[in-house]
Amino acid sequence: MMRQALSAGDAVALARELVAVDSRNPALSPDASGESAVAHLLAGILEDWGFRVEIQQAAPGRPNVIARIGTPGAPGAPGARSIILNGHLDTVGVERMSHAPWDPEIRDGLLYGRGSADMKAGIAAMCAGAWRAAQPGLHGEVIIAAVADEEYRSIGTSALLASGIRADAAIVTEPTRLAICRAHKGFVWADLEVRGIAAHGSRYDVGVDAIALAALVIADLEAYQQRVLTTRAHPLLGRPSLHASLITGGQGISTYPDRCTVQLERRTIPGERPADFLRELEESIARVRAGRPELSATVVPGFSQEPNDVPESDAVVRALASALQQHGVAPSIEGLYCWTDAALFTAAGIPAVCFGPGDIAVAHAATEFVPVREIEVAADVIEQVLRDWFAA
Repeated sequence: MMRQALSAGDAVALARELVAVDSRNPALSPDASGESAVAHLLAGILEDWGFRVEIQQAAPGRPNVIARIGTPGAPGAPGARSIILNGHLDTVGVERMSHAPWDPEIRDGLLYGRGSADMKAGIAAMCAGAWRAAQPGLHGEVIIAAVADEEYRSIGTSALLASGIRADAAIVTEPTRLAICRAHKGFVWADLEVRGIAAHGSRYDVGVDAIALAALVIADLEAYQQRVLTTRAHPLLGRPSLHASLITGGQGISTYPDRCTVQLERRTIPGERPADFLRELEESIARVRAGRPELSATVVPGFSQEPNDVPESDAVVRALASALQQHGVAPSIEGLYCWTDAALFTAAGIPAVCFGPGDIAVAHAATEFVPVREIEVAADVIEQVLRDWFAA
């Protein structure tokens, strides 16, 4: 079926087109085909709108869309500014949703569908805003980066940065209810592996209960959380936290379990590093072992992502605040509790903040929607940011 041309700069229409395409992340939904269909749809639309478009394979079958508009200046030349507008094309699964996931219905001023808030409306707003800003011409370059896999391991943005793409700043259009979110938490995963001795359930004199020993470490970690982590805080993000996510172990009701694995997650605030959690786990094991010398435990480091923190005085924060004011919206500067690709940009030397339509509270939910009015305002504000950014 031939795709119908979309009116250039129409953020709401573009959001509906994107929501209508299943782009579930195959790392989260084994039956999903990934981002390829929606990436090629978006690439075609942006080419129609006059963007210079390329498809970058972050991994086989996992494409990024990189679209440029404006006039790139010579590096270091006066006024040669650039900015990245970033969003992810993948969504989570659709199990137990209360409405059709790929039917972009608008009802009572809300656009429904999986990915409507998280974050196809944000992608639509940034693309529309960039196109509108470029119509009189821009002395600088806007780089649209619509990426794969943010919902799992962020291979899309990682590949984008590894390819050498850079800019003066980045706006990640995650759902923030049009707040400027200059900071968010990071996370660290780790496995606690505890070894016991298998024995008949009657032989307490022989068996060593790996599950019970693991529970002592979990209890010690919870005490540490209440004693130490509650005393730390970031002004926008609150305190760090940890929790036990999954536990496996044992082999039968009448057998002492010879092993237990606990998967743990630590949410970090700016200033904390993944190594901090690994140290905390080792210290907890040592405390428990002091009273229970039979404890044999190993910490296995897992995946981690750093927090993000961009100063309120940064140029991209000020540009967004000014644009909001020009459109009659009082700027609100907040923090996000979830992790986003903004942290990868900031770590690469590109100050990045989150700003976009929709509420993160309905992301991944059984009912997902985004206010149509917020899509329109977000596109207007991004257009204003770009005009101001390249006029500065």
